[in-house]
Amino acid sequence: MTALKTLPIIFSLMLLCLTSPLYAQVQDFATDDERNTMQVFNFASPSVVYVTNEALVRDRRTLRLHAVPKGAGSGFIWDELGHVVTNFHVIEGARKVTITLQDRSEWPAQLVGSAPEKDLAVLKIEAPKERLKPLVAGTSSNLSVGRKVLAIGNPFGLDTTLTTGVVSALGREIEAVNNRTIRNVIQTDAAINPGNSGGPLLDSLGRLIGVNTAIYSPSGTSVGIGFAIPVDTVKKIVPELIAHGRLVRPILGIESAPDQWSSRYGFEGVAVLRIAPGLPAEKAGLQGIYRTRQGGWQLGDVIVEVEQQPIRSYDDLLNALEKHQVGDEITLGIMRDGTIRYTSITLAAPQ
Repeated sequence: MTALKTLPIIFSLMLLCLTSPLYAQVQDFATDDERNTMQVFNFASPSVVYVTNEALVRDRRTLRLHAVPKGAGSGFIWDELGHVVTNFHVIEGARKVTITLQDRSEWPAQLVGSAPEKDLAVLKIEAPKERLKPLVAGTSSNLSVGRKVLAIGNPFGLDTTLTTGVVSALGREIEAVNNRTIRNVIQTDAAINPGNSGGPLLDSLGRLIGVNTAIYSPSGTSVGIGFAIPVDTVKKIVPELIAHGRLVRPILGIESAPDQWSSRYGFEGVAVLRIAPGLPAEKAGLQGIYRTRQGGWQLGDVIVEVEQQPIRSYDDLLNALEKHQVGDEITLGIMRDGTIRYTSITLAAPQ
């Protein structure tokens, strides 16, 4: 049989396959994992928003101020009151912030509170309740490496983009915009690109487990290592930002010396520079630097432990205090004259 004679037969067989009920069933087929991915996306994407910010710049010729686009990122609806959570670096320095919902409606946003040290910020829009679908907050305490995760955001301005992956590591540390260390961060291989910042990291049940905040890449694009602030941290910080506009961290009542002192004078810890009168440090008998009889200055106390946790820098001290509340009694390890002693101190509210 010649090739020309076999062509009609081949075309007939192809047409039969394409129109058969079996082929139609195959077209509708999806694996359990694919179906789960689609369900999570359809469930969560209405909660994800596009965050754009503008800054005021002065025209060099006319000296007039005018608004220019400064940056963009993602965020998500926190509650039906219109609170939106995003990264601090997404709205840093913004004069005007606009939230775009999935229905393309745009809403001016007001800054409610920010925590640069955790790279989190809370905004608020006055949108009708029926347009607001808050995400369901899960937990990050029971996460394990290998768990499936999904990230939704607006990379490069492409709205409502989905990427999937797994938790690739836990307990990571990244640096915030103010050089503070953000600890216990989730590492994922789900692609996170510029514009994903502030968007949600979700589990396979569509629950929020983290806020996408950074990528590790020399080129600035995803290379398989992204980071998210765990939701257990977010659940503690966001209510504080809504209530107070900032983190309310308990204090000792000291002014600390710069971290450079430790390397300069050969010690590890946080040197106490001055003691604030009437606050816990004074009541506990802590001592700052003091002048000797010879007219020089002598190093006073150096905080080396908080609740048996080693303290090597001011960042360590702040992270240790964040675990406690005003009124908690904690044990400090203090080095004075080369000897470590321990003292109890009750934390006070910031002044």
